Amino acid sequence: MMLILIVTLLLLFLIGVPVAVSLGLSTCLAMFLAGDIPLMALPQRAFVSLDSFPLLAIPLFILAGVIMEYGGISQRLINLANALTGHLTGGLAVVTVVTTMFFAAISGSSVAATAALGTILVPAMIKRGYEKEFSGGVQALSGTLGIIIPPSIPLILYGTAVGASIGDLFIAGMVPGIIIGIGIIITVYIIAKKRNYAKEEKKSGREIGRAFVQAIPAIIMPVIILGGIYTGIFTATEAAGVAVAYAFIVGVFVYRTINLSKLKIILTQASLTTSTIMFILATAGLFSWVLTIENVPQRVAGMITSISDNPMVFLGIVVLLLLVVGMFMETNASIIILAPILVPVASELGINPVHFGIVMIVTLAIGMVTPPLGLNLFVVSKIASLRMDKLTKSLIPFYVAVLVCLIIITFIPSLTLSVVEWMK
Repeated sequence: MMLILIVTLLLLFLIGVPVAVSLGLSTCLAMFLAGDIPLMALPQRAFVSLDSFPLLAIPLFILAGVIMEYGGISQRLINLANALTGHLTGGLAVVTVVTTMFFAAISGSSVAATAALGTILVPAMIKRGYEKEFSGGVQALSGTLGIIIPPSIPLILYGTAVGASIGDLFIAGMVPGIIIGIGIIITVYIIAKKRNYAKEEKKSGREIGRAFVQAIPAIIMPVIILGGIYTGIFTATEAAGVAVAYAFIVGVFVYRTINLSKLKIILTQASLTTSTIMFILATAGLFSWVLTIENVPQRVAGMITSISDNPMVFLGIVVLLLLVVGMFMETNASIIILAPILVPVASELGINPVHFGIVMIVTLAIGMVTPPLGLNLFVVSKIASLRMDKLTKSLIPFYVAVLVCLIIITFIPSLTLSVVEWMK
């Protein structure tokens, strides 16, 4: 069954069949040919994969993110970031990184952050004299912070798949997100200095204060969401519901940018994104179930531990594996398939599952900006009318910076776990 499953899956990937369909078809074919599993188990297991209270947070966070995109919150965050950092060398590119970090703390999605901010910031950078490839590259890579800085949809998926605390994962994701953000900003500064990119005019204290006041409703949102989770007032799923209500109130009554016509667009866009993710989760859950009954996690554990039982060596192998997987497979599907296989091995070697989850998400986030499947690259190439090869070439210095950050995060667990312990 496993041979049929893997060969069919790879063939479907090679001919360009979507990930969700590939997972479902390969699993169905393998089960049909095996003949010892009733086909009625297919819809049952697909439903079981989605029948989880924590997963309810995903459509709610997606809806909250779309409301914020159309509710004027992203523009207020841009204005605040520009007032604080626009005067630095490569100011507008630094603004892009800082704004994306803000937006990541309330959206939970890499593609959403890239699309919502890229349509504003990429044309603005090009207009200010930044090279088109550089402008697109900065936005594409900054967008990866959307799934690292909490709240993060992939972190919710990981926690659900392996039974880890989503609250702890959210806490643990803060420091790695900041480290990578700083790494990108340093790279931006060095390139901007070398190319003599323009600075923005330094804002006065009054202008900074005005931008801050206008952005207060947007800034308060992550404080409410994350603060409520960390203090135990509500769960991550309940926090997602609070995020939707808060974003709607701000968009309708504070910024007054959402009306009935926009509401229809918001609900349609959120529904389409949610259905895509849920389809992947259903088929990936089915695929993972077959892997489990075929004892694949145990086989993988034996194979890896036969190489070395050193936790650091294991983490290095996993990082290399995930860097390759991220190039060819969508992040959410990768987590659902690989987390149940790899986490038991990591736990057996004494690796904290929260730290391991952060390493997984950060590594797979790099796949969002590596061809051939880099979703952020597709979004930015469309926004900036850029060829994929030129955009990828411009990212080489940023790849180096992010890989250095990944190594630090992977092999210094205390950076991730100390905040979790402190918050407790």
